[in-house]
Parts: sequence; C-alpha cells; structure tokens
Amino acid sequence: MESKLTLYNTLHRCKEVFEPIAPPFVGMYVCGPTVYGDGHLGHARSAITFDLLFRTLLHRGYKVRYVRNITDVGHLENDADEGEDKVAKKARLEQLEPMEVAQYYTNRYHDAMRKLNVLPPSIEPQASGHIIEQIEVVQRILDHGYAYERNGSVYFDVQAYNEKYRYGILSGRVLKEMQAGSRQLEGQCDKGNFCDFALWKKASPEHIMRWPSPWSVGFPGWHVECSAMSMKYLGEKFDIHGGGMDLIFPHHEAEIAQNTACCGSQSANYWVHNNMITIGGQKMAKSLGNFITLEQLFTGDHPMLNQAYSPMTVRFFILQAHYRSTLDFSNEALQAAEKGLERLMKAVRVLEKISPSAQSSVSVGDFDRKWREAMLDDLNSPIAISVLFDGVRLINQLYDGSQSLTEEDLNRLKTSVHELVFDVLGLQDEQSDGNPDRLAGLINMILQVRMQAKANKDWATSDKIRDELARLGVVVKDRKEGCDWELEE
Repeated sequence: MESKLTLYNTLHRCKEVFEPIAPPFVGMYVCGPTVYGDGHLGHARSAITFDLLFRTLLHRGYKVRYVRNITDVGHLENDADEGEDKVAKKARLEQLEPMEVAQYYTNRYHDAMRKLNVLPPSIEPQASGHIIEQIEVVQRILDHGYAYERNGSVYFDVQAYNEKYRYGILSGRVLKEMQAGSRQLEGQCDKGNFCDFALWKKASPEHIMRWPSPWSVGFPGWHVECSAMSMKYLGEKFDIHGGGMDLIFPHHEAEIAQNTACCGSQSANYWVHNNMITIGGQKMAKSLGNFITLEQLFTGDHPMLNQAYSPMTVRFFILQAHYRSTLDFSNEALQAAEKGLERLMKAVRVLEKISPSAQSSVSVGDFDRKWREAMLDDLNSPIAISVLFDGVRLINQLYDGSQSLTEEDLNRLKTSVHELVFDVLGLQDEQSDGNPDRLAGLINMILQVRMQAKANKDWATSDKIRDELARLGVVVKDRKEGCDWELEE
C-alpha cells in the first residue's frame, strides 16, 4: 500500500502525516512576490518548492486551490512600520504610477515562472485589490480587543494578545525576551509597545498609495493582506500555508496572531517553509547586494557567472537539494546540474526507442515504488532524483540489450519515468536541435495543463485539449495514473 504524504510542519517542528481538512480538497496559500524589483534565484527556489508541492498533491489526486498573492502595497522599507512603501518609492524614482511599477514587475515575474515551468496558481490576488477585506479584518481585531487606534493608525496589541494566546508560537520567540532586547520607543511613535505592529497606517501628505478607512485615509500594514486574502479564498481554516523561512518572523508570526485575534484560532494546519540559497555561505538577498537575478542567470550577464544557464538547469539545480536545506550557489554546481539534466533527458528520449521483449530480466516495481515513497516523504526530491538516475542506468541497459522488459513492464517504466520527470518534478526537454524534441516538450507542457484541469474536474477543458491534439495528429491515451501520447502514422 502506498505511503501517505508527510510534511514537515514548521509550527510543530516535526514531520506529520498530511490530512486535508476536507479531502479530496486542499487549500494552500503561499506568500508570493513583492513586486518592486526583479526576482532572484532565492525567489525561484520558493516558487519551485511550492510548485513541487502543488504538483505532488495533484499527482496524488487532490483537488487543490492554490492561492499565491502579489504584494503591491503596504510593504515598507526594511519591513518596518515607518518609512516609504517599496512600490511607491520605485514609482517616485522612475516617475511612474505605482500600478505601472507593480504591473511591470508582475509581468516579468510571470515570464520567469513560465520559463521555469512553474504552474500558475488557482488564484493570484493582489493586495491593492483587497483593501475592503483588509479593513474588515482590522475592524474585527479592534472589536475583539487586540488592537488600538492612535492618530489615525491602528496597531496590533501584542501584549493583550499574549495574555490569552502565545505570540511567538511559530518562530519560538518569547515576548518578554523580545521586549527586554528592544530599544525604547521614541516620543513621536504612536505604538504603545515596540513589539506591536501596524494593521493600518495613516498616510502622510506625500504618500501616494492611499485609501479611505474608518480611521484615516491611509494604507494597510504588510502582514494583514495575507490574513485577509487567505480567509477570503480559503476560509478561516485551511490546510497549508507556505513561504520562505525568512518570512517566519515577523510576517507569518503576525499572520497567526491576526487570524487568531480575528477568528479565535490560527488558520493553517500546516506551515511549510523553504530554506535559503547562499553564496559562499551567506544568504542571497537584495539587501546584501549579492543576488543574481533570474534574467542574469538565463543570459549569463553577471560577473559571478561563467556562462548562461537554461531555466530547466536552474530548476534541476534547485530540485537536487531538499527544500528545507540550504543550497549554496556556485558555477560548478550549476554546470554539474546542466550535465545531469542532459544525461537524464537523453535517457528519456532513448526510452521511446526501446522495443519490448518476450520476457523481463529485471523488475521495474522497485523504481516506481522508491521515487513515490521519496516524494511522499516531505517532498524528498534529492532521493527521488537519485532513484531516477538508477532508472537512467536501467534505460541504457535496456537500450544496449543487456536487460529486457516485456511490453507491459516497458510501458509501466515509461509511465513511471514520465510521471516523475514531467508531472511531478516539472522538468522539460529543452533540446533544440530538431523539431521532434521541441514538439515533445510542447506536447508534454500542454498535457500538464490538461492534468491540472482533470484534477480540478474541469472535464470540458480536459476534453477540448485532448480533441484539439487529436485533430493535430497527437493521440492521447489516458491511463490509470497519467497519460501517454503518440503521433498518428
């Protein structure tokens, strides 16, 4: 019997068997980009981590509502409650409307995600489009006594919250220790306590992103957007909340406090966080000036790069490390990933040329079982890839005739390899020296969209894709797990 999916729950600091609140439906909320600059390799890691989780859940047969937000308002410089909005600052410097800045970088982000073969989320809400919902959440927190208004701004009262609940449950921090280590508040600050955080800020005259509210013309705090949008699209209780580990404090800690103060309990059953990408052991970050943008990776236009790296090389490089471990960038590591990916895709192409035999000299069951068990064990993609290269060795043995498989076993191996490589790991064959290989990559990408439609029970879209492919001479054969395709003679 196939194992159940286990996930490492950051909240409880241990692996737990994943049990959806309302199977087969899974609600997943992931903190997406703050759109004021180009994404870097660290952003790609978070996107690929949760794409891997999304794909694994779909492959398991769950219907997933995947919500990934766009932060285009309320994120101030240095993640503080004072200062200039990051998007507004970019707009001022470039003499653009803030929404022009947000749209420009959102488009660039989407383009990078397409190149990395990251599936689009079910819903991608923008913070600026949910101001009413954020105001409603702030009002509920005020009504329940866990916030206060001063001079048109509203702050979360961490001390009042901590008297009934625990502030710091996700990060492991203790409020008294945070207070003891904090600086004294300056006289002009409206906060009652240094640890309190803004739910709504009164806009200064020069602040260009502003909306009316019961307290002032202003803008929402950074943290409240995710509470408001996750509750709107997934309800007060949902399954998975994810993001980079740098968001654990203060962002996700604040979310838990907001949701609990608003609804009486924190919303997500599982908190999943990916680790960082480092360069020479130091975190890759814009604030440290050591980051490499995705565009620079794809073009090779950066002093730290020896060459350009394809999107699939970048994806494969990221998948070779477990999402909870640090991943150190180097040209040598990316070049090794490039060679490994070439070897893998060559074997996938060779697999299609192998003819069946009368008897099987080797079992394919262990290969199929091992990679599935690895992916169900907290998304252990490094182990799954290790098993995959055992499969590559088997494919080469089948091709040179030293091993053999019956038609049934060969089809089982093809299905298993294609499911792992294309459906779960989300890799694509980027070989460009010949139309057949480019066509195969395109068809597999289209069938991934069909797989998602089938998982969402969107039969009309699923059937339309199958029928349109058939009209073009591509015959799709549905199987119990996944599908195969072939070109008509």
